[in-house]
Amino acid sequence: MEVVLALAVGILTASGIWLLFRPRTFQVIIGLSLLSYAINLFILGTGRLKTDAPPVIPRGAATDPALYADPLPQALVLTAIVISFATTALLLVVLLALRGLTGTDHVDGKEHDEGRKRNLKRDERQDHDQKQDDK
Repeated sequence: MEVVLALAVGILTASGIWLLFRPRTFQVIIGLSLLSYAINLFILGTGRLKTDAPPVIPRGAATDPALYADPLPQALVLTAIVISFATTALLLVVLLALRGLTGTDHVDGKEHDEGRKRNLKRDERQDHDQKQDDK
């Protein structure tokens, strides 16, 4: 089980980092999501991987804690899932606003100037059309 979890963490991390270096904003957001999934799996793996083990030790019982699952990493991962969902939603809203303002979703700036020129041409056409309508 540990090998499968380690491979999953490694693959998610590698994919997330690869997507972070892509030129489009949406790919960067997906890369950040994959990295957060990898971190969540890593944190979950630190809580002793046990199947069919209860997370709570009965009161007053003298038992070996190694027989029980650690509930703290599970609670941390649950909280991280909620936070990463909210962050991803916020980033997508910012992405849509940025694309509407610039006309492109490139993060490296190569298409930024072309998007600005395209927006300026569109604005000039709208102004020209509006002036024609006013006449």
